[in-house]
Amino acid sequence: MRKPSKSASGAGSSSGAPAATRARRRAVAAPEPALAVAEVARGQLPVVAAPPPVLAPLSVPAPPPAAAPEAEPPTPLDRLLHAGLARYTLGLSPASLWLAYADWAIHFWSSPAKQQQLAQKGYRKALRFANYAMRAVTDPSCEPCIEPLPQDSRFRGEAWKKPPFNLFQQWFLLNQQWWHSATTGIRGVSPHHEQLVNFMARQALDMVSPVNFVATNPEVLQATLAEGGQNLARGATNFWADWEREAGDKPPIGAEHFRPGETVAVTPGAVVYRNRLIELIQYSPTTSEVQAEPVLFVPAWIMKYYILDLSPGNSLVKYLVDHGHTVFMISWRNPSAEDRDLGFDDYLHLGVLEALKAIGAIVPGAKVDAVGYCLGGTLLAIAASYLAQQGDKTLNSTTLFAAQTDFTEAGELTLFIDDSQLNFLEDIMWEQGYLDSKQMAGTFQLLRSSDLIWSRMVHEYLMGRHTPLNDLMAWNADGTRLPYKMHSQYLRELFLNNDLFEGRYKVDGGEPISLGDINTPLFVVATEKDHVAPWRSVYKINLLDDVDTTFVLTSGGHNAGIVSEPGHAGRRYRVSHRPAGAHYVGPDSWRETAKVEQGSWWPEWLAWLDGRSQGRKVGPPSMGAPDKGYPALAAAPGSYVLQA
Repeated sequence: MRKPSKSASGAGSSSGAPAATRARRRAVAAPEPALAVAEVARGQLPVVAAPPPVLAPLSVPAPPPAAAPEAEPPTPLDRLLHAGLARYTLGLSPASLWLAYADWAIHFWSSPAKQQQLAQKGYRKALRFANYAMRAVTDPSCEPCIEPLPQDSRFRGEAWKKPPFNLFQQWFLLNQQWWHSATTGIRGVSPHHEQLVNFMARQALDMVSPVNFVATNPEVLQATLAEGGQNLARGATNFWADWEREAGDKPPIGAEHFRPGETVAVTPGAVVYRNRLIELIQYSPTTSEVQAEPVLFVPAWIMKYYILDLSPGNSLVKYLVDHGHTVFMISWRNPSAEDRDLGFDDYLHLGVLEALKAIGAIVPGAKVDAVGYCLGGTLLAIAASYLAQQGDKTLNSTTLFAAQTDFTEAGELTLFIDDSQLNFLEDIMWEQGYLDSKQMAGTFQLLRSSDLIWSRMVHEYLMGRHTPLNDLMAWNADGTRLPYKMHSQYLRELFLNNDLFEGRYKVDGGEPISLGDINTPLFVVATEKDHVAPWRSVYKINLLDDVDTTFVLTSGGHNAGIVSEPGHAGRRYRVSHRPAGAHYVGPDSWRETAKVEQGSWWPEWLAWLDGRSQGRKVGPPSMGAPDKGYPALAAAPGSYVLQA
């Protein structure tokens, strides 16, 4: 992505779109007349005077193309109906699901060849199963006719290899494979609808898996016989306790042991700035000298900031402070219905830019190493582009943790992002003024229902075993809300339209910003098992060909991969450095050639930060700057993180 040319005022022009977008524009440099009119109407091509029609007088210009009719604004009655339905649909739009099913069904029933193929597959699978069943009668250790997928751990126990349970799991896996064939590969079905139908078929199959029932799960049966049914009694107690807490809107059992400021988020510091949206925390130094450049963390406001300052042994904040860095942290306020009109620009100005202004007063003249996590990373990328467009050189480097800037391949989360679903979701938020954390959690649980719903049900309610909360699990249960306006803008402009990566995103309604304008080195971390920000999607930041980029792919998921302190067993990562102007390498080729390093990626990042310092250390700055309007207001972790 080349940097856009500058106008006389210094603002970036629309030529700052990514390379892929510019290539598409070159491809339509000489469009057909009808296509050109449509593109001009959408503002995607410059208006070029065309010769008038032969029969028209030369003095009469051709009539302008008719504007596409705008959708009528929703009525309160429609919105109330949708918000009411959402309570029974986990926030999923019935219309979106039915549209996907109708698309699949119409094309399926008009594809006799596909039907014949599925009938043949069903017949062959039945023969394979019958053959296996006859062999297994005399030799239970015979080769199965199908193996579970590598990520499916439900049938790994030895008990599943003995009759009749081997037959149960083989029949289930064959059916699962058949339904995958039935819901994919049908010509004419849109990719989005195909993915959604396939996803819903997997959800239905997961519900009836033999793992979920006492009579068909050998491990549950063994526990029941060995304990005289006590496991089921304990499971009933666990279920009742969970239901009671869910109905009473209480945190899960054990969450009381992980209260911010007491057992988690305990790194010493002070709140040095507060507005209606953020508290800015400055952490106390533990070394006599520090790097000249302070570090600012911009966490996601989907969850609370202290995932970056969990227990002392796995706190990234403490790790940096102990290694001679001055660290600041944005702690977002948990919005309520009164904050429904907070938009993405408010999070930029009241959040990142106000924090940078405060840091500039506390550490005058120093550039800032900015770090963004998840949605906070997306906001930081916007901020870095905006500051570059304005000619502001406040930032020294930019680090992104599990943050997407391109949303065209954002994983299974895109299953729930289309116009129908967004209209439905906006109506839910319109009624409430926000999106509640429980509504978000339901979506994320569906994405990993086998692990987060059904496996937990078996473990907690059938086996009767309760898994104690750890600090990461307790943090995950400490959810937040998202304002109506901000979340709608995020989903439409970034997720659905991909405006940021394609050079259409505007800050304050001004000129579109370009990620290609970013003029600081980038350090980007992705995680192998991320279902929120898939690593191949995060990797697309490498398409910015004018930006010096270091890319790390680490083991773990969206949260556990980031909280990956030194000494954590089983950790590994891949890392590469691509100088500005170097050729792009695709994600799969990169993964095959990048060397695997054992251990935590934190030291790698620390060395990178230190390498971009001015090469000198200074005495720690004062805590706040009272003479400049930034006094120490309260001890860390402040008050916003405690808001329910």
